[in-house]
Amino acid sequence: MSYIKNILGIALVGLTSVSCDNSNDNHASDAPKEYPLAVVKPEDRNLSVKYSAVLEGCQDVEVRPEVAGLITKVNVKEGAHVRKGEVLFIIDQIPYRTAVQKAEAMVATAEAGVANAKLVLEGKEELFKEKVISDYELRTAQNSYRSAEASLLQAKAQLREAENNLSYTEVKSPVNGIAGMTSYRIGALVSPTMTEPLISVSDNSYLYAYFSMNERQALELASKYGTINDAIKSYPPVSLELKNGDVYENDGMIDVISGIVDKTTGTVSLRATFPNDKGKLLSGGSANVILTYNRPASMVIPQEATYEIQNRIFTYKVVDGTTVSTPIEVFKINDGKEYIVTEGLSVGDTIVAEGAGLLKAGTKVTAMQEETKMVEDKK
Repeated sequence: MSYIKNILGIALVGLTSVSCDNSNDNHASDAPKEYPLAVVKPEDRNLSVKYSAVLEGCQDVEVRPEVAGLITKVNVKEGAHVRKGEVLFIIDQIPYRTAVQKAEAMVATAEAGVANAKLVLEGKEELFKEKVISDYELRTAQNSYRSAEASLLQAKAQLREAENNLSYTEVKSPVNGIAGMTSYRIGALVSPTMTEPLISVSDNSYLYAYFSMNERQALELASKYGTINDAIKSYPPVSLELKNGDVYENDGMIDVISGIVDKTTGTVSLRATFPNDKGKLLSGGSANVILTYNRPASMVIPQEATYEIQNRIFTYKVVDGTTVSTPIEVFKINDGKEYIVTEGLSVGDTIVAEGAGLLKAGTKVTAMQEETKMVEDKK
């Protein structure tokens, strides 16, 4: 009997011990966990976004011949600065000079024909007054004179055409700019029907940067300033990031926003203009246009304070010491570290600043080190 009593006593002691341990575990699980907390407050932010752009000179002109012939002289040097009207190439002028001489001879012949027809007409008029010839003969003389004048006009037109063709043998630059590369040398046969230009001349005193943004961004840009035209007038200067990572020394201005959405890509085209006095930018190159967005008095939270479910963004708001999963809307542009919240939170709300992906709704939390970390500590 005493042995049985001892066994029962040990069992009771063990049960009592287990009950106490479980009670301690429950109390431990109910204890708030320490997390870094943050109070949402309004802050100013300047954000930027990059758009891939293609650079083009304000004028990229293909220089083509207007007459056919062999190139007899190349005056232009590739990559050189050329002036408007400067002779770049000379096409064989001999056949065109000959054509001018023939046309001049035809004009002289036609002028003589007019003079002879005029003498005949004057004689016929005198004879008609004396009633020596009929009205028919007078009219015939008049028609011959008009025909001679017409021949003279035609000969003069042919002369002008021949002179123009001769002038076209000097292929001139249509604009001020920089000459491109050319594969044409002395002796090459060229004509107006050739597909490849003799050379291209680019006016790179300032360059256009063409880029695109999606329809939503374009609409937001227009709505912020009222209209597309107002956006063009009021939008602040934009920057240009070159392919080597450097930011171009001169700012540019957006001067064109297309009013048409590309049906294939769903984007709207824009153009920014950048001065290029030093010739650092090259036509045909590529770069990134950097647009800035000024967001004063915004609700800023760390991205570490959020998590995503099915493309929706959530954060944990702390209400009476308990986490509450809260869906939020954020500004489309961020710096990779913070979100600007547009909906879902209010100034003064407390959120879990880190580790949101490891938490669950309804978790008891308390501020780490017995104090709430402010959002600016996360900068």
